[in-house]
Amino acid sequence: MNLLRKILFPFAILYGFITSIRNFLFDKGILKSTSFNIPVIAVGNLSVGGTGKTPQIEYLIRLLSDRYRVATLSRGYKRKSEGFVLAGTSSNAEILGDEPFQFYQKFPNVQVAVDADRTNGIIQLLSQNEKPEVVLLDDAYQHRKVKAGFYILLSSYGDLYADDFMLPTGNLRESRGGANRANMVIVTKCPKNLSDKEQEQIRLKLKLSCSQQIYFTFIDYDDFIYGENEKIAVNEIKSESKLLLAGIAKPTPFFDYLKNESDECLTFPDHHHFSDSDLETINNKALNRKIITTEKDYVRLKDAERVTALYYLPIKSTFIKHQQNFDATILEYIKVNSAS
Repeated sequence: MNLLRKILFPFAILYGFITSIRNFLFDKGILKSTSFNIPVIAVGNLSVGGTGKTPQIEYLIRLLSDRYRVATLSRGYKRKSEGFVLAGTSSNAEILGDEPFQFYQKFPNVQVAVDADRTNGIIQLLSQNEKPEVVLLDDAYQHRKVKAGFYILLSSYGDLYADDFMLPTGNLRESRGGANRANMVIVTKCPKNLSDKEQEQIRLKLKLSCSQQIYFTFIDYDDFIYGENEKIAVNEIKSESKLLLAGIAKPTPFFDYLKNESDECLTFPDHHHFSDSDLETINNKALNRKIITTEKDYVRLKDAERVTALYYLPIKSTFIKHQQNFDATILEYIKVNSAS
C-alpha cells in the first residue's frame, strides 16, 4: 500500500460507510430491487478489475447455450453508445465495449446486450421476439436494482477480498460483508497445482457460511494463437521474437506465458481505446515482428489498418476440481426457476 493510499484512509472509511448504508437500504426493501420470472445469474466481484469475469461468463455460456436461450447483459464499459443496445451485424467494440463484442463474436447463438441500467436491459431483452430463458449479468454484483436469483462472486487468488480494504486505500468497491450475498465464491487465477490444504486455508480465511459453495479455478491458455486467416501453435511461437501487447488489468501472467528474452512487452490501460498515435507506437515497436495480444484487445485492434501480423491468445477458466458439482448446481438452479 503506497503512501497516498494510506493518507486517503479516512475517505475509505467514509466510502465504506456510504456503501454499507446503501446495502442496508436494499436489504430492508427501502430501496427497490426488481426480480424477474426467469433465471438471472449475476457474476461479479468486490474489488475493481482483474478477477476473470470474462472467462467465467464464457464458461457459463458454454455450459448453458446448448440447453437454453441465453442472453448476456453488460454495462459496456467505455463504449461510445448510450442506453440499451442489442448486438447485431453492425456492432463493433466501440458500440458494445470490448468484452460484450467478444461474446458476440464467439457465441453467435447468444443474445448479447449492453445497458448501464440492468433493469431496463432485462426488460428490453424480454420484449424481444426470441426472449431469453436465462440472463447472465456481467459485472453486476453491486447493481442491486436488479435482484438476481443466483450470485457468483469472484476473487483472485493473489488478491483475495479478505486481504483487501475499501477504496481508495484498497481496491474494494464495498465491504467484505458484501460476500454474504453470494451463493458461491470462485477463487480465480489459482496455480494449477493448488493443494487441498491451501484450498481449505483460503476457505477458512474467506469465512463463508455453510450454505455458500466455494470453487477454485485457473487460467488455461489455448494451444494456438489466432490471426485473421491462420493459427500457429504456441510452442512454435514462444522462441520467435515478437511484440506482446496487452490492455488488461493484470497483464503479467499473459506476458510470462509467451515471452522470451528477445520479446518486447507493451502495456496499455484496461479497456483502452487505441488512438492513431497508439497504433503508430505499436507498429514502430513491432518492427515487422508478429504482434500477439489478448482476445479482448484483439477485438479492438483487428480492424485497424495500420496494425499487421496481429494474433491473439484465447484463455478459458478451468476448475481444479468439482467442476461437475458446479455445473449441477447451476443447472439445478435454472431448472427450478425456469417458467414451466
